[in-house]
Amino acid sequence: MNNVATRIVVIDDEKQIRRMLKIALSSAGYDVIEAENGRDGLSSVARQQPDLVILDLGLPDMDGKDVLKELREWSPVPVIVLSVRNQDNEKIIALDYGAQDYVTKPFSVEELLARVRANLRDRIKPDSSPLIEIDELSFDLARRIVKKSGQTIDLTPKEYAVISRLVKQPNCVVTQSQLLLEIWGPSHKEDTHYLRNVVSHLRQKLGDNPTDPHYLRTEPGVGYRFCIDE
Repeated sequence: MNNVATRIVVIDDEKQIRRMLKIALSSAGYDVIEAENGRDGLSSVARQQPDLVILDLGLPDMDGKDVLKELREWSPVPVIVLSVRNQDNEKIIALDYGAQDYVTKPFSVEELLARVRANLRDRIKPDSSPLIEIDELSFDLARRIVKKSGQTIDLTPKEYAVISRLVKQPNCVVTQSQLLLEIWGPSHKEDTHYLRNVVSHLRQKLGDNPTDPHYLRTEPGVGYRFCIDE
């Protein structure tokens, strides 16, 4: 991806964090706009129409989750939450509110830049080609067929539903509650063992190492992501 003109809004009340991020992101070729509170951040997103937002949750005027919730009423821009809050429930709420990713402070600048690249990568849109090819795997979403090295993989309806949902939003975390709600229904939102079993079977069928998966990765206590290398 040519990121020369890519614009990122950083919403964080800590001046030192904003300065560090501006230096790191600018050095990587991104155009950075800073905002020190939620209202200024929302205004910046509306005015600048950025390609990505980096959002702190602990803002002086409003909670970052409320910023995210309001933002999602009118913008689909990818959001990476950057916060000292490391509890699973905080991560789950932020992701359920529409964040694409969640990074806890203190953080590695190199990891954050990798997450930025992953979230800026061209996304698979619902109206794009229904055939997705990744290494030796292919996903024909129109015909509901998954192949490995040209051989069709026999998947159950639930297995196909989970993998197709993740593949459509590559490199982004989809929470357990989202997957259970969308695929099993509201009466099964707490039945995480259903999901664990399906993911385990998918890894076996895709040839993904269960102890160190390359594609179908677990975000402990939060959800899953289907990873595509740059």
